[in-house]
Amino acid sequence: MNLNDLAHFAELDKSNMRVHIDGFSQQLEQAWSLGQTLTLPAQYKRIERIVIVAVGDAAIAGDMLACAVAEMCNIPIIINRAYDLPAYADGQSTLVIAIDHSGEMEEVLAAASLADARGTKLLAITSAGKLAQQVEAAGGVVWQYEYEALPRAAFGWQIGLLLALVVRLGLVRDLSADVAEAIELTQRNTATIGIEASVVKNPAKRLAGQMIGRTPIIYGAGYLCPVARYWKAQLNNNGKTMAQWEELPDLNHNVIAGMNFPKPLMVKVALVFLVAGSGEHERVQKRWDITRELYLQEGLASDTLKARGKSVLAQMLSTAHFGAYVSYYVAMAYEVDPSETPLIMEMQEKLRS
Repeated sequence: MNLNDLAHFAELDKSNMRVHIDGFSQQLEQAWSLGQTLTLPAQYKRIERIVIVAVGDAAIAGDMLACAVAEMCNIPIIINRAYDLPAYADGQSTLVIAIDHSGEMEEVLAAASLADARGTKLLAITSAGKLAQQVEAAGGVVWQYEYEALPRAAFGWQIGLLLALVVRLGLVRDLSADVAEAIELTQRNTATIGIEASVVKNPAKRLAGQMIGRTPIIYGAGYLCPVARYWKAQLNNNGKTMAQWEELPDLNHNVIAGMNFPKPLMVKVALVFLVAGSGEHERVQKRWDITRELYLQEGLASDTLKARGKSVLAQMLSTAHFGAYVSYYVAMAYEVDPSETPLIMEMQEKLRS
């Protein structure tokens, strides 16, 4: 498909996923502002650990939060993607944060119910649904926002509210400048890699073209690991394509050994390295160069995207936003509606029955 054919984009994108990707910076700005005003009892600051209960993109928002504040926050932030909770998620020293845009995800509801039974502090981040009612009934706190969209299209709200929460809990320094930088960079993304920018001037469209007919494999290191995972999830959901993500330096101890067979499939991968703009360990920098060289020796080309921004947060969110655009263009190239996920809907219907 011609990725400059905007009229055909409109025909395919029946639910306007593009509008939500374009509006990421506005979501982030509004969520950060709202998070300064929502109710937060003083006793919620007396905690020893945070457990974030979520699935899908909401869980990745938790991953990004944990990485963004890793060098500031002196209590652990654990992401729980299951119905159950670990044994340490117990009592008033634990804050369980349940994140679910729709408020209907059964895994999140089950884990939140268990958190209530164990007497933890409980806070929900949601737009509607059973989760808000359940947490309110348990005596917990609900941070509710209004935004009509599919769950993955509300990512800016989820990460923005999480950032505001950890600041208000007194766990990290004021992140206002970092958030402002992330907002500015994602606004620039919309101007430079949005759909109006032609293929010759749009690196996101060109990178999407490299992925057509191939399996994308996204590599990240350090704080870009959850960003690589986000790219993978966006490619799965928006692009309806198989995709994978891997973490450096760990992949140098396993994945790199498995790039030989089956040989016919090795030319059908699209490798993307997400490289930090700053703050990366010097040995990781050397590993990127060596990994790229070894792959070229095996006949495997790769694309490198260097994160922009001064702060860790701005680098993470602007690079994630870039990946959302790439996944959208993959959907357009495959001529599918980025919003629809029929196999997920079928699975959920079978679970309900």
